[in-house]
Amino acid sequence: MSKKRVLTGITTTGTPHLGNYVGAIRPAVEASGQDAIESYFFLADYHALIKCQDPQQVRQSSKEIAATWIALGLDTDRAVFYRQSDIPEITELTWVLCCNAAKGLMNRAHAYKAAVQANEAAGEDPDFGITMGLFSYPVLMAADILMFNANEIPVGRDQIQHVEMARDIAQRFNHNFAEVFTLPEAVVDDSVAVLQGLDGRKMSKSYNNTIPLFGTEKQLRKAINKVKTNLLEPGEPKDPDDSTVFQLWSAFAGPAEVESMRKAFAEGIAWGEAKKQLFELINEEIAPARARYDELMADPGYVEEVLQQGAARARQESVELMAKVRNAVGISAMT
Repeated sequence: MSKKRVLTGITTTGTPHLGNYVGAIRPAVEASGQDAIESYFFLADYHALIKCQDPQQVRQSSKEIAATWIALGLDTDRAVFYRQSDIPEITELTWVLCCNAAKGLMNRAHAYKAAVQANEAAGEDPDFGITMGLFSYPVLMAADILMFNANEIPVGRDQIQHVEMARDIAQRFNHNFAEVFTLPEAVVDDSVAVLQGLDGRKMSKSYNNTIPLFGTEKQLRKAINKVKTNLLEPGEPKDPDDSTVFQLWSAFAGPAEVESMRKAFAEGIAWGEAKKQLFELINEEIAPARARYDELMADPGYVEEVLQQGAARARQESVELMAKVRNAVGISAMT
């Protein structure tokens, strides 16, 4: 039976937090160990340039994210782990796909439409502050996906459209030139937890409510102590289904521990005690990876070596596929 190829991109614009770990990193690393799956993971540093014009932030985020995935157990001998900008064929393919992508398709991209609507609501020119990077980045994303003929792309519901666009662009190319590209499928796993942040909303750097994944123990404890709670006193029953503390607990605890904490809520556990136990639970899981992460951050040469080895493996395929694309569109040697 042929293996299913799964591709995941990680944008290098921030420091990984607990929400990234629970919602993306942990399930992806677990899935990458399955024999029936070929996993491709890449640092999407070209995508980062759309959102961030701070070169040091992009550079530091790339280092932190690479170290995070390695520290959390990604087997880089098994999975292909590379940096987008180390694959020059991706930008070349992006241009070829731009010449096959309908502008109207780009007009319907959620991010571009939202930016236009925000400008119009503010009385600005519709395209004020909108770069060609923002407008055309679905084509770059299509190139990321199609370059390695991925079968499945794990995404959140807000990203389904981009996979559908990649599929549309691939179909057009295959019809106009040659059957070069696999048609990708978006995969949304509704069983993966969406972690709540300090204020009870979805944990996101956009809301400034995140708990850093690999801060020190002291920083982790301090962050957990900031999780918003109500004013119920010790001894008063608390509703676990309306509690960020319990939701965080459920993302790290086993079934028996979840039921035990649910019972403790019903019996009126103090918020301070619940947060203390939450810290101990989370810290127990991530402490070994934190130590490895600190080692990797102190040895960027090793992290770079891992990424270069991944890029070499990836380019064995990208060079070959790009040759097929060039030949299909008529860009080739005279003899």
